[in-house]
Amino acid sequence: MTAQPFTDRTSGERHGGTGLAPLLSVRDLRVSFFMDEGIVRAVDGLSFDVYPGQVLGIVGESGCGKSVAMKAVLQLVEPPGRIVSGKILFHPAPDRTVDVTGLAPRGAPMRAIRGAEIALIPQEPMAAFSPVHSVGDQIVEAILLHWRQWRADGPPLTRKDARQITTELFQDVGISMPTQRLDAYSWQLSGGLRQRAMIAMALSCKPRLLIADEPTTAIDVTTQAQVLNLLRDLQRKYRTSVIFITHDLGVIAQIAHEVVVMYLGRVMEQGPVDSIFHDAKHPYTRALLRAIPGLQATPRVPLPIISGSIPHPFNRPAGCPFHPRCPEIVRGVCDQRVPALRPVGELQQASCFLYHDMEAAS
Repeated sequence: MTAQPFTDRTSGERHGGTGLAPLLSVRDLRVSFFMDEGIVRAVDGLSFDVYPGQVLGIVGESGCGKSVAMKAVLQLVEPPGRIVSGKILFHPAPDRTVDVTGLAPRGAPMRAIRGAEIALIPQEPMAAFSPVHSVGDQIVEAILLHWRQWRADGPPLTRKDARQITTELFQDVGISMPTQRLDAYSWQLSGGLRQRAMIAMALSCKPRLLIADEPTTAIDVTTQAQVLNLLRDLQRKYRTSVIFITHDLGVIAQIAHEVVVMYLGRVMEQGPVDSIFHDAKHPYTRALLRAIPGLQATPRVPLPIISGSIPHPFNRPAGCPFHPRCPEIVRGVCDQRVPALRPVGELQQASCFLYHDMEAAS
């Protein structure tokens, strides 16, 4: 049997004026960790949509709930954490909607989605790959598993065929000497090669949605630029929707179509990348942008910083979560009520009482 790549099951037009339905809809998602010391509300009312062919960037400081939210999408939240409320609706086809929150994490329906329909590029590929199996064998096993899932009535795929598909994937992600590298172990590869191999594994089943959880954090700046270019090219080639998680707004500017800015588990602002960068509304978004070094910056002048630090998870502030650090706080309002996410202009939404009155509280 001649090896053939998986059927391209993705639909790939950008959203916006096309009128396409979202591929993934997250509505009022709340994820909490129930610990002896108290309850940590890691994700506190998160809502967003991902459309076919779109790259959605989720940005925020460490500890704002980005990674936990994506683990919830994949039903990978570990005890003592759990999804408390909200909906995660996955729309793999016009006539099919899957309520991910209603699926058992280890059940067959969720396992059929995880890896095949929705794939993950984790933060640290060294920890994601098994050190006692070759990188190629691990990708081959993933391909064989999901091929059986989709093609139960069709001709079987041999291990040789799966290995050929993996070789072609390695070529796609820019791994030199792909045949030899298939037999290498993760600890024998450089950080950049491990990251490329992890991208190949994530793309091996041509998922409709790819979640990239800070995929450039553990690599040097030169390799980071190569990985970003690679992801952008592969996203266009495979027409895959992407959720790109990072704390680096510079990375978001290069790769995202839409941006969600998170703080303490809530959305502070969201909108098209150009609108966010050129006309940010929320004080937190503006503070993040001011802290980015620029080519026109005056030499030897310290960059602006955001005063204070993220509150302790067991001591969340009342009112708007950002108000203790906000330079534009409205006393008696921001420290008492939590603003809801509301439209600000035609393209953006913001959770801020600077634009909404007290009635717009959640």
